[in-house]
Amino acid sequence: MSILASLVRAYDRLPDAPAIGYSAEKIGFLISLSRDGTVANVVDMRSGEGKKKSPALVMVPQPEKRTVAIAPNFLWDKTSYALGVTAGEGKRLADEHAAFVKRHLDTLNGETDDGLSAFRVFLENWSPEQFTAPLWHDDMKDQNVAFCLEEDRLSRVMLHDRPAAKELWGRLSSQHETTEQVCLVTGESGPVARLHPSIKGVWGGQSSGAAIVSFNLDAFESYGHEQGDNAPVSETSAFQYTTTLNRFLQRDSGHRVQIGDASTVFWADDSDPEVSVEAESLFMQWVHPGNDDASVTKRVAEKLRAIHDGRPLSDIDDKLDGVRFHVLGLSPNAARISIRFYFEDNFGTLAANYQRYLQDMKLEPPPKDANAPLWRYLIELAVLGKRENIPPNLAGDWMRAILSGSTYPLTLLSTILLRIRSDGAVNALRVSVLRAVLIRNFKMAKEAPVALDVENRNRGYLLGRLFAVYEQVQMAALGNVNASVKDKFYGSASAQPRKVFALLETGSANHLAKLGKQKPGYKVVLERTKTAIMDIMEPSADPFPASLSAEEQALFGLGYYHQRSEFFRKSTDTPEPKEAVE
Repeated sequence: MSILASLVRAYDRLPDAPAIGYSAEKIGFLISLSRDGTVANVVDMRSGEGKKKSPALVMVPQPEKRTVAIAPNFLWDKTSYALGVTAGEGKRLADEHAAFVKRHLDTLNGETDDGLSAFRVFLENWSPEQFTAPLWHDDMKDQNVAFCLEEDRLSRVMLHDRPAAKELWGRLSSQHETTEQVCLVTGESGPVARLHPSIKGVWGGQSSGAAIVSFNLDAFESYGHEQGDNAPVSETSAFQYTTTLNRFLQRDSGHRVQIGDASTVFWADDSDPEVSVEAESLFMQWVHPGNDDASVTKRVAEKLRAIHDGRPLSDIDDKLDGVRFHVLGLSPNAARISIRFYFEDNFGTLAANYQRYLQDMKLEPPPKDANAPLWRYLIELAVLGKRENIPPNLAGDWMRAILSGSTYPLTLLSTILLRIRSDGAVNALRVSVLRAVLIRNFKMAKEAPVALDVENRNRGYLLGRLFAVYEQVQMAALGNVNASVKDKFYGSASAQPRKVFALLETGSANHLAKLGKQKPGYKVVLERTKTAIMDIMEPSADPFPASLSAEEQALFGLGYYHQRSEFFRKSTDTPEPKEAVE
């Protein structure tokens, strides 16, 4: 099933799906009119306090598709169109307001409905100079406004909700010049959408929205077709898929999570709504734990634990195993929206791929957050740990690999190694990523163990362990120093061992001499650890090669992390061996 077809199917399952021709838009203020067209009240519909007030979502006639053209909406719009006032420069302000007035005076001519008649009189008598305190506030400027009759204000029946307005809007919506063709989404014949409604809510995209399907240049067109005729999608299907996607992209929809620069939406397709909601709640907890607490029932939490324990989903809940599940990643691209990734399969397949990802990322000792969300790992890839610095495309490529069970992007490995060399932070999150790439991409499950493996003979892993020993010798002898062995030499040691390890050995001898006077027992422990590592190195291989490959540098980081963690574990959990103390 295509992306558009699955979104059209999801439209029918929206709890409050809007009628065709309407959409949920952010309305900041409601202007109440008397029957004679005078303004009776101006109501602030926003919620919250201070500068964080949020406009109300109101079902209104579908907005016009705006690019550079002036196109007023029907019975609602932002203040520059509806009232002729704006907080900015307003270079086209007069033209926008004039277009709004002309459209409605022409359209409402001859209408006898009390509300529509009052609105027509209001427009005939209104001038932007009337926008003054105390009735009108500066907070209104550039907000979307709607209108109602004063007698309908308390019941929140707006002008566009009146039966006469609905009938008029239905006639206006059907007047578009369009051809009838077979819809590529449904296979049914119907009027083709010349322009598809805008998609809003994609992080980093235009606030006015953008399109997934569009043809606005000759290079994109073929056989003399223009715009929507190049890929015929019926007006009904275009409305349904855009409405569904806009609903999913809303911040609190329960179907949306941000993964790097990819705005990710997901939905389940099952005949049982409760099973669909349960599958969606489980997925939300996988990618963003704690972000959907309201839907995490006790039953969902138990199934989540069972999945983390590696049990097949078919054994946990066979109903969930058969649910069709969709995951769609979107990112902005000028006036369009790019499809970064798309997954469609049974929820059981998705659960198996997720469990494989958990096994790849398994590490001892684990990160402080044992089930860290994906965005926490992505932050480790960013310069200065800022979300906006996450490398472009990497989040989408990684997420696609996780969903499909394919190999991880190799840029993941190179980026982590670059960040470690840059800032010197070798933490559990980063090492987990290194291990995952080694296992899935290079089939190195044996060389990349979960916990410390004292029998591991891979030279990258051994050199990492040895480097941790040199660091521990320095710390034991000198305590905390401004620039440790790791701060000075980790990058060089992991990439070009031959240049560094001879120097480390010389410094280590001096530190061990000092440590022998302070803690002779611990000196013996460290010397034995170093000797044990050197003894299992391959005798035929160069113990300190001129360079290490990228995968060996990853194993260097894994060995360093394991050995360093072992030192901390022993120093905090267990006393020194009796024979070493003696």
